[in-house]
Amino acid sequence: MTTTSTETLMEKLTSLCKRRGFIFPSSEIYGGINGFWDYGPLGAEMKRNIKEHWWRSMTQDRDDVVGIDSSIVMHPRVWEASGHVESFADPMVDCKSCKSRFRADKLDEYRAEKGAKAPPTGCPSCGGELTDARKFNLMFKTFVGPVEDSASVAFLRPETCQSIFTNFKQVQTVSRKKVPFGIAQMGKSFRNEVTPRNFIFRSREFEQMEMEFFCSPKDDQRWFEHWVQQRFDWYVGIGVRKEKLRLRAQTADELAHYAKAAFDVEYEFPFGWQELEGIAHRGSYDLEQHAKFSGKDLSYFDEETKEHFLPVVIEPSAGVDRTFLTLLVDAYAEEQLQEGEERVVLRLHPKIAPVQVGVFPLSKKLAEPVLELAKSLRKEFRTFYDEAGAIGRRYRRQDEVGTPFCVTYDFESQNDNAVTVRERDSMKQERIPIATLAEYLRGKF
Repeated sequence: MTTTSTETLMEKLTSLCKRRGFIFPSSEIYGGINGFWDYGPLGAEMKRNIKEHWWRSMTQDRDDVVGIDSSIVMHPRVWEASGHVESFADPMVDCKSCKSRFRADKLDEYRAEKGAKAPPTGCPSCGGELTDARKFNLMFKTFVGPVEDSASVAFLRPETCQSIFTNFKQVQTVSRKKVPFGIAQMGKSFRNEVTPRNFIFRSREFEQMEMEFFCSPKDDQRWFEHWVQQRFDWYVGIGVRKEKLRLRAQTADELAHYAKAAFDVEYEFPFGWQELEGIAHRGSYDLEQHAKFSGKDLSYFDEETKEHFLPVVIEPSAGVDRTFLTLLVDAYAEEQLQEGEERVVLRLHPKIAPVQVGVFPLSKKLAEPVLELAKSLRKEFRTFYDEAGAIGRRYRRQDEVGTPFCVTYDFESQNDNAVTVRERDSMKQERIPIATLAEYLRGKF
């Protein structure tokens, strides 16, 4: 097996995503809008698979985590209490020559990506002089109601976790959960990034998968270590190569103002090691802040010890889009086959692949029974029917979108009531009776 060079991998992935219907530039017929992306038919399916797998592993496979789904726009005081209004900002610089804009703390990364040899004060694109750094708040501002004045100012949420803190008491009461327990949420967040880049890795509209785990200060370290390991193992479990992952403890100068400690799950992208997910020990900062700003008691009463206390929070926070990109990068391969033929294959985990089974008639004359077969399989598996082109070409199309198995109904199938099942990674083929096909595939998944 051979893989493509890291210099061109992102370009090839971007092209594949657009060509096969994973991801398109948003509003492309109008020239696009930087930092926003649309997920096509295959992309929407794969994205849903990622979210469903995370949700199941976080809430349905455990008895100590429940879920919520909160609004994107919240009371503006929420963001004052959380510190976002005052401090949720990046340092920004502009190039006086080409007018390009950059995050001041990421200039070395930009230069590395461009291979630029500009002086420390030079711009990565043209070497021009940079302005002094200034703070730029990342929250998108909007207005609630018909009048656009200071009293109607609101914000699109920059993260999904704050509504978990504001709903802590209500969720704990209605779910009758005792500490330790967690509250999970998935949803859209918005950050007006200075310079979105690296495809969907850093964008202005993105989707998060976050969980806040509330525990006693007496056993917070144990739960912190538990969730660090759990989250690392989750990525391995969905097929990400372990050697491309690492856990890195954040240094003191990297920690957010609320965090006592944090680990990042990092992946080795073509553009270097980057954060895939953060697991933060947030202490009781958030509940303290919201109790202070709202005037409400957010403490927890322990019936065993008869004590009131503010729980400590451990937060695993992952990005759906970054997970999506990681899976694409990790699964992409180019292989040289016989007689100089090359195939592109996405070795996606069957749980994540947008299509699980491709179903083909060898000839269009066999379409009727194959359509019935596809219909029956669709009850259990994500299925795609294709009758166009040579069978080899149809296999290649499914390889390129990560379909683990292809089923071909040929003229012999009319006599032996069996089909040929072809496995994506090995390309090995096996004759399976139609009567046991679903059972066979079920075992594979």
